[in-house]
Amino acid sequence: MHIHLRVPCAALLCVATLAAQAQGVNKCTVDGKVTYSDMPCPANAASAAILAVPSAPAPDPAAADDLARLRKEAAKLEKARHQREDQDARAADRAAKAAAVQRKRCGKLKLNKRWADEEVARATLPNLDNAKLRAKRAGDTLALECPE
Repeated sequence: MHIHLRVPCAALLCVATLAAQAQGVNKCTVDGKVTYSDMPCPANAASAAILAVPSAPAPDPAAADDLARLRKEAAKLEKARHQREDQDARAADRAAKAAAVQRKRCGKLKLNKRWADEEVARATLPNLDNAKLRAKRAGDTLALECPE
């Protein structure tokens, strides 16, 4: 029974030693260079000191509440940002589709204008006035819808 008491005492002694080491930082000077470590200084150290490390302050409950509130607000803002980005992407897609439709429409109007001009060039005297009128109307439509 005497041996059983030594094991718990030895374990307590190890834990106490580790706790003591965790509370201090060893400052060692070797060859003019200062180092800080949680390990003891080497035997050839010119100077050795154990610096006390203050314990962490107790958490402030108000700060925890503020942090929770700020995290919730940040999540809300992040969600709103994603929604705006999605809306912007959809608007950009719609604008790109509308631009493609407009380019196609302008291409057709340019082709109609070119055909109307060719018709004027081939028109005989009785049909010339009608051909010129169609060419003018095709040009006006092109200028109105595609002001490039």
